[in-house]
Amino acid sequence: MSADYLAAFLAAPGRFEYRRLPVSTPAPGHARVRLHGCGVCGSNLPVWEGRDWFKYPLSPGEPGHEAWGLVEELGPDVDGTKLRVGDRVALLSANAFAEVATAPVDQIVPIPAALDSREFPGEPLGCAVNVFRRANILPHHHVAIVGIGFLGAVLTQLVAHTGAKTYAIARRPFAQQMAARMGATRVVAMDDHWRIIEEIKGLTGGVGCDRVIECVGLQWPLDLASELVRERGRLVIAGYHQDGPRQVNMQSWNWRGLDVINAHERDPLVYALGVAGAATAVAEGRLDPAPLYTHRFRLTELDQAFTHLRERPEGFCKAIVHYDR
Repeated sequence: MSADYLAAFLAAPGRFEYRRLPVSTPAPGHARVRLHGCGVCGSNLPVWEGRDWFKYPLSPGEPGHEAWGLVEELGPDVDGTKLRVGDRVALLSANAFAEVATAPVDQIVPIPAALDSREFPGEPLGCAVNVFRRANILPHHHVAIVGIGFLGAVLTQLVAHTGAKTYAIARRPFAQQMAARMGATRVVAMDDHWRIIEEIKGLTGGVGCDRVIECVGLQWPLDLASELVRERGRLVIAGYHQDGPRQVNMQSWNWRGLDVINAHERDPLVYALGVAGAATAVAEGRLDPAPLYTHRFRLTELDQAFTHLRERPEGFCKAIVHYDR
């Protein structure tokens, strides 16, 4: 066990710095995890780019939160029968751009042995599983997924596995190809608002979709998603709308009697259940996110990873950061 570890500090917009920090004993009810890797989340792009309301530097390891690794030490009073040193786990931690992170044990999820050799950014996979659960999709449903990034692609595979008609609406050619690979019944180019509406109507007998999941977090995709829902259908908002208020056509929502679900979770225990569900789905072969991990970086290459996230070069879906020394 090393006495110190490398941690990234977001010192200023667009600039990570790195320091070695001493390893500390985990607090009661916590465990320390030696991390193997961490995904790079699109929701963290604004803090890397810089906004007026962010304060720099961030604390060590922020804003990484999609990590997995091996349990290295248990804190006092932790039940060693439920979590053991050496267990491979995913964890909920906002300080995971570092070689080491700690978390409460109820926010650490063991990974099945079948996944021992696989990358497993548990938090975003758990998020997708929780969105899918809130959507309550049945095999006879017509389902549109608006926006095919990592979240939309995972949801496409989960929805397609139910047998539901799955319509993936994607902007980039690579995203369209990935949606098809994930099992979409039909891939629809995300270009013209009214053309998309007419295409979806044509696929649903003119009535619209039973479920529509919006995965972008911007006004126009939200407007589009709203228009695609049938009467008494369900609009599921999975996109992270973090840049301010939104306007909605409430008259149209009222007239059609829509159920509107904000599918974001903030309860860590619910998040952990989603991560556990994702691990089971991958182990059982109901979910295969591996093709979505398209770019890999070292911990000291975080700025390059975020540049790829912002520019989305052809072939980009998800960046994974590895912490091998």
